[in-house]
Amino acid sequence: MIVLQIIITLFVLLALIKTIRPRSDQKTLATGRWAWLILWLAVLVVFWLPDSTTYLANILGIKRGADLVIYLSVVVIFYLLFRVFIRLDKLESNLTKVVRDEAIKNVKNGRSR
Repeated sequence: MIVLQIIITLFVLLALIKTIRPRSDQKTLATGRWAWLILWLAVLVVFWLPDSTTYLANILGIKRGADLVIYLSVVVIFYLLFRVFIRLDKLESNLTKVVRDEAIKNVKNGRSR
């Protein structure tokens, strides 16, 4: 298990570095950075102290820590998927508006196909 823990730790450290030091063209909100920072630190805790999930699961009335991790993972994945759909819908709406405005501009200038 120690080899996997070291590999995961190195991966998480790289992810933390990318989270803390975003590129100049990357506009990540501060709340988003904190959320990712907490998520990656939680991954480290789970891999180095696996009994911590069992302890927390028992407090919440769940028998096994692995079940708690799966439940939380499913909730986080569904939330992120929801956010992607919202963003995709917004992009589609913006694209429709741009195309519509460009078409109207072309018709007013007499340039239609």
